[in-house]
Amino acid sequence: MSGSYEACLTYLYGLQKHGIKLGLDTIRILLAQCQHPERQFTALHIGGTNGKGSAAAMTAAILKAGNVRVGLYTSPHLIDFRERIQVQGERIPESRVVDLVERFRKCSDVAGSPTFFETATAMAFQYFAEEKVEVAVIEVGMGGRFDATNVCHPSGVLVTNVSLDHEYYLGHTLELIAFEKAGIIKPGVPVVIGPMPAEAHTVIRQGANKCGAPLCQYGSEFTIDVHEDGMFDYRGPTHNFSDLPCALNGAHQRVNAACALALLEQSVMPRRAISKEAIVQGLSSVSWEGRLETLMSHPLMVCDGAHNPAAATCLAHHLRIMIHAVPDRKLILIVAQMRDKNIEAFLAELLPLADVIICTQIDHSRSATVQELQDQLPTGAPTVHGVPIPSDALALATRLAGSRDLICVTGSLFLVGAIKSVLAGSIYAPIVG
Repeated sequence: MSGSYEACLTYLYGLQKHGIKLGLDTIRILLAQCQHPERQFTALHIGGTNGKGSAAAMTAAILKAGNVRVGLYTSPHLIDFRERIQVQGERIPESRVVDLVERFRKCSDVAGSPTFFETATAMAFQYFAEEKVEVAVIEVGMGGRFDATNVCHPSGVLVTNVSLDHEYYLGHTLELIAFEKAGIIKPGVPVVIGPMPAEAHTVIRQGANKCGAPLCQYGSEFTIDVHEDGMFDYRGPTHNFSDLPCALNGAHQRVNAACALALLEQSVMPRRAISKEAIVQGLSSVSWEGRLETLMSHPLMVCDGAHNPAAATCLAHHLRIMIHAVPDRKLILIVAQMRDKNIEAFLAELLPLADVIICTQIDHSRSATVQELQDQLPTGAPTVHGVPIPSDALALATRLAGSRDLICVTGSLFLVGAIKSVLAGSIYAPIVG
């Protein structure tokens, strides 16, 4: 393998052949080869079914505004692999990707065929150690208990919520999924949990009690009041902050912001003051692509990586507001989903709002085909088009839409990445994990 960035990406993407492998043995071997970089920084570990990436981005933005040297590790990326690994809001340089790929490639035989996600996680931890970050905000990839990120040593844990998703890997009930997500709880480490169903809450609470971990729950130990102008007040266990902004669209993002603040209250702020000015600056400046993100104005085009029924319910709420904001506005949906998702339940949340549905698919082994999507649509559904290539689906949507209409790209972050790549004129490579 040559030392070019493109060659290193080819190697990394080739690791997808190992699929998704839940377990910690391989990542521990990889990190041991580099003298355990995950032990060289304070970590904040964030899991949950929905919202964990947004909460991670807000947490990192507040820390950066508070003059804390912060790393951020998230997944998946939308267009560029370097989105996953950031320090002080800047993506890892291509040259460092090359160096780290070369280093961990030499360990692959010892580690026993690491997956793409295991290698990327090891790269992130090593980069954070080399960059001497004070705090690393780490987003769980899938589940928690056997996710590769679960080798970190956090000073605080956040579980944003629990709903049905990734059932093939995590289980088919909320209790089973909550058990997997509770696996990131560590002895004595404070745990923050967002709003979630009672059966999931019970499991998370049991996990915290078993570990002797203090529990801080939304609606109990911390809560918010939202103003008519979209600003909100935060009331937490030790701090109250009024008139806070949130740059991310959607009422649910204010809940995610509250979870981020509670996490900081429980983990960082007892040792280091973070001013209200830093909180305001962080929440005002944070950006998180692919979540109710506006891609175009005329017609209005938004993308949202919702891919499970709970996220679809939230998206439907915001689409309804946008539709009603303009008289006679039509909604055109561009949808793709992974085959292992609950496609029927996801589509059921959005169908009542749509005038046109364009079913498409991603260049990915797990992608549902156009026909499989269409088979999940009930009789009497709105006008449906099957367009296998996302760029063609985008072209059709823009032809059908009037200047006042609304186009929404949803169903998968992979689809969002593909559409954003088309709009940016980039080449898209779909990634597992």
